[in-house]
Amino acid sequence: MSNALKIYMLAIISFLVGTSEYIIAGILDKVAADVGVSVSVAGQLITVFSLAYAFGTPIVIAVTARMERRKLLLYALGVFAVGNLIAVTLPGFTFLLVSRIVLAISTGVFLVTSLTVAAKLAAPGKQGSAIATLIMGFSASLIIGVPLGRVAASVYDWKLIFGVIGLLGLFAMFLILIAIPQSNGEAPVPIRKQFALLKKPEIAIALVVAFMWIGGYSVVYTYISPYLLTITKLSEQSVSIALFSFGIASLFGSKFGGYSTDRWGAPRTLVIGMLFNTMALVLLSLDGQSPLIVFPLLMFWSFTVWSSSPTQQFYLLSLAPEASGIMLSMNTSVLHLGMAAGAGLGGVVVEQASLSYISWIGATSVILAAVTAATFFRISYLRKRREEVKCSLVETCA
Repeated sequence: MSNALKIYMLAIISFLVGTSEYIIAGILDKVAADVGVSVSVAGQLITVFSLAYAFGTPIVIAVTARMERRKLLLYALGVFAVGNLIAVTLPGFTFLLVSRIVLAISTGVFLVTSLTVAAKLAAPGKQGSAIATLIMGFSASLIIGVPLGRVAASVYDWKLIFGVIGLLGLFAMFLILIAIPQSNGEAPVPIRKQFALLKKPEIAIALVVAFMWIGGYSVVYTYISPYLLTITKLSEQSVSIALFSFGIASLFGSKFGGYSTDRWGAPRTLVIGMLFNTMALVLLSLDGQSPLIVFPLLMFWSFTVWSSSPTQQFYLLSLAPEASGIMLSMNTSVLHLGMAAGAGLGGVVVEQASLSYISWIGATSVILAAVTAATFFRISYLRKRREEVKCSLVETCA
């Protein structure tokens, strides 16, 4: 098997583990009904997953930094299979929470490790493409995995989904064992060095913006299936189609975000994207009750949300290109913290108020992110202009 095929194989497995993360949002109402909890309580499964991913993954990655990479991939997939087994065989909401914690850490470790392995397998100068291929595989779980999971849960027991994912995880271990060569680990990066980057205002603010942006998304998307069923009055089949449409739009949004960043720059792309994101959520709040209007609104929202994703990552890497690995790790942790906060806040809103309010809360969070980003970019621009004027006056620049 060529190295290119090995990278695609890792991307397919990344799709598998990504599905285990995103699938809950698509079947939240069914899980809640089956385990005997409210939809708002069931939504905390996403909160717990995101918190475990955000805090657990960096710790495990640091502890296992020197471990041989193929062995770490196998261990991660083994734990991943166990997490799915817990969801299938052990009853009750508590064991489902345990399953989400196990799945979160194993998913995070596998994804981070597979990115480093793919970079080593790639031909010289092709490392970026290899990493993009893996990220695309992981993102495809949102496009294909979630709506397929919704369809499967409508026909069969939702636990069957996790059973199939667990079995495929075991098969993936076999593929890793026979196809991926052994490779050495790396020297661990001290936690102190990682947190030292937060002393730079531009990095700290960029991460705060990412937290508010993804938090606004999570408030709404965590409860999107109950929203479409209860507020929009869509049928089961229509909800599956809506989720599939959402995923397709996210792919185009991500592609456009990358193009726009290259053409018009990260600041403009990020701020304008979040402004349109806010507009989409406001329109969803006003017209989300209409089945005819909700489909284009969902696609518009998805497009605007995910146009910011590649821009955010590019901007962070540009702030500290010498520490790209640390920046990606920190960004991933902050994004999952934002998802946890959004899912938790959404649960409170659903429990204490109404499902119809979640899109307003999401819009508020995103517009705060847009205003914060625009303000900082403006201040940075004015500071740069003053420095240029000062340089021109003294006819020298550092």
